[in-house]
Amino acid sequence: MTAPGWLATADRDSPWPELRVVVAGIAVSGFAAADALVRLGAEVTVVDERDGEPERERATVLEILGATTRLGPGAADQLPHGTQLLVTSPGWRPDAPLLAAATRARVLVWGEVELAWRLRDPHRPARWLAVTGTNGKTTTVRMLAEMLSAAGLHAAAAGNVGSPVIAAVLHPQPYDVIAVELSSYQLHWTQSMTARSAAVLNVAPDHLDWHGSYTAYAAAKGRIYQGVEVACVYNVADPQTERLVRAADVTEGARAIGFTLGVPQVGMVGVVDGVLADRAFVAERQTSAAELGSAADIVPPAPHNVANALAAAALARSIGVPPVAVRDGLRAFRPDPHRIEVVGTVDGVVYVDDSKATNTHAALASLQAYDDVVWVAGGLAKGARFDELAAAAGPRLRGAVLIGADRQLLADALARHAPDVPVVEVDSTDNQVMDRVVAAAARLARRGATVLLAPACASMDMFANYAARGDAFAAAVRRRAGRP
Repeated sequence: MTAPGWLATADRDSPWPELRVVVAGIAVSGFAAADALVRLGAEVTVVDERDGEPERERATVLEILGATTRLGPGAADQLPHGTQLLVTSPGWRPDAPLLAAATRARVLVWGEVELAWRLRDPHRPARWLAVTGTNGKTTTVRMLAEMLSAAGLHAAAAGNVGSPVIAAVLHPQPYDVIAVELSSYQLHWTQSMTARSAAVLNVAPDHLDWHGSYTAYAAAKGRIYQGVEVACVYNVADPQTERLVRAADVTEGARAIGFTLGVPQVGMVGVVDGVLADRAFVAERQTSAAELGSAADIVPPAPHNVANALAAAALARSIGVPPVAVRDGLRAFRPDPHRIEVVGTVDGVVYVDDSKATNTHAALASLQAYDDVVWVAGGLAKGARFDELAAAAGPRLRGAVLIGADRQLLADALARHAPDVPVVEVDSTDNQVMDRVVAAAARLARRGATVLLAPACASMDMFANYAARGDAFAAAVRRRAGRP
């Protein structure tokens, strides 16, 4: 069955009851997409290879609403007959059998974000301020949402940050602005989105197994700039982000706005003597700047967190948020757990949980915030190499405690580039592993040092996710301090 002609330009008012849609995945974004499509009247089939209790509970709800669900092994092997549109959840690889079959059959494939863009309120569409990058997305989006709220706007953070974009778009009380966090997976399946302003925070090799190459990964990130109306925000310290801006086809009049930890040039935001300064969105930017608060307003004031704040500030300023609201938003912001979170101080040593640093780029940013570090690292490398990280971090390291399946890769890199750094490998994987890790780190540390969990690796070899890894570390620190 061929897709109807209106699908290419579909919006909320299109005749959705005419359409047969398959939704790939029944987790958070897939469920939200299926729920929206059913309520619009489309004929919806949801497929997922998983068949656990959460999947069955969501399937029950969708079936009550009128969808068909197929769960368990083999459920997603074949494209259901008559499919006219496939809406995929972010984690599904392009070479998955279902998506490959859709491509062969010339069935249009959208991501949940593309569907959300199509379903915006045609009479009062919220402005989208979009953020991507290898690291820092969630922090930046949450900072941005605080700034927008401080300006009196009805705003939400959505996307990869946790709440599906489609839920924000269909909220019964329409938002003025949505701060949208977008992963490379989501951007890969996004075609028509044109954000009011967008930022790429940084680009470093990650998810290469999913995208196939660094070039493809970077190109996916760059899609966020397509059609931007006001400002393409880029990282002055990361030339790749500026290259992506230059390659983008934007709306006439859109500006390239850089953010920098140094003194900003005209058309940038940056830092002057600890003050966040805007030389991009002020009338006399050739000769003056607007003060947007100070680095002291940012918690924690680590360099990469200041960079996140500057990116958020540039996006907020691009739609007219006043400087005082930027400052107040930063003062109200508190980071999510497991992002440079101080979890305890024992015998003069500070213990910091940055379990969210699951790749080399994030780990280095975290390490650069401290001068005297015992580094806790390791896990699943996901094909990463650690030579550049070891070389850059070496001068800061008092020692390293390595865990996980690929810890030897880290040990080898440290031996090559920081041979004087003592390394302890903890090979156990039981529930008490973090007690041994913390004990080993304490032996290497001295008063005034920082023990930093910044693994540079994924967690799934030993823990359910990065949060569970961070929780285990924090619990071990509490036990060492004699606290429950």
